[in-house]
Amino acid sequence: MLQAEIETGTIIKNRYQIQGVLGRGGFGRTYLASNIERCGELCVLKVFLPTATDQEAIQRSRKLFEREARVLYKINHPQIPKFLAWFEEAGRLIIVQEYIDGKTYFRLLKERQKQGKPFSEPEMIQWLTDLLPVLAHLHENNIVHRDISPDNIMLPKGQSKPVLIDFGLVKQKVSQIWVGNSGDPNESERLSCVGKFGYSPPEQIRMGLCYPCSDLYALAVTAIVLLTGKEPLDLIDQQSLEWRWQPYISSDTNLRPILSKMLAEKPMDRYQSAQEVLFQLQRSPAVEIKAETQSSIRQPTFNPKPEPEPTSRFAAEFIELCQQELTQCIGPMAKYIIEEILFDFPDLSSQELVEAVAAEIPNRQQAAEFRQRLLLSLQ
Repeated sequence: MLQAEIETGTIIKNRYQIQGVLGRGGFGRTYLASNIERCGELCVLKVFLPTATDQEAIQRSRKLFEREARVLYKINHPQIPKFLAWFEEAGRLIIVQEYIDGKTYFRLLKERQKQGKPFSEPEMIQWLTDLLPVLAHLHENNIVHRDISPDNIMLPKGQSKPVLIDFGLVKQKVSQIWVGNSGDPNESERLSCVGKFGYSPPEQIRMGLCYPCSDLYALAVTAIVLLTGKEPLDLIDQQSLEWRWQPYISSDTNLRPILSKMLAEKPMDRYQSAQEVLFQLQRSPAVEIKAETQSSIRQPTFNPKPEPEPTSRFAAEFIELCQQELTQCIGPMAKYIIEEILFDFPDLSSQELVEAVAAEIPNRQQAAEFRQRLLLSLQ
């Protein structure tokens, strides 16, 4: 049973004051909060509530999530909300993210429909062009979003480019923490399929498998929904289960064949990268693609193998001291930053390690104090 909703005004971890509820779902609640340590700066708290009591399964699955949290923390893209922190309090797993002030494309579509002005094909070509570099950035970091839909793409106030929110990857790892309760390491993966029917591709819904081209499938469905104003189930033939969206889109551009290939049932028949799709869009005669996108996307590579655990030749006491001191400066992500540095640069000397960690501290004064304390400990 879900725990009671957090009341407005409640202060979490002596830092985040709840301002109100942004959303409710099967995984828990999403709240708007203000960071009282940063002059009331707004942020989003995603509170995941437990549905299982198997402590061994929780601990085993938590390790999976910690690895993913470390990856998400490294992402730095203007069209992806910053992953600020995560922690556990009162039996709840809480993720802190940057707050995006704007409207989802689901809401924008509803507003367009009331005005009788749906999204046009040139608008959608530019919209796809703006989002494909974001997907390429994720896929280059071996991250598949898993839950693309009009609800999970926003247009911030005063900006022209969409922002991708609400990673299904996070939901999957959290659900493994609370759902996985068997000795089979693959069981929680099967039980925690994330995505939306109609938007998610067959391999994701049927088997829980996700690839970069799975995101491209969901992106194509989202584009078609925004173009037609119709839900996916209204665009699928109920007898043959085949897509029937083509009559709503003209043949004056490359958009129709591009969307068709993105929506291929078999993953191998789709485009395999966001760059392939972007290249085809740039050939469309109906719209001039902004030149800046041509240099902002690289060919992504995807390696689904788990990242090896970092090793260290430093004394455990020194690493623990580094972590404790860094935690005071930047919070709970300190552990994962240090692990990442040790993994990427295993041959650092003690002084070089101190300098590398200090470079991760945004506040110069705190960085200098951290450096001084750690160097004194080495004497």
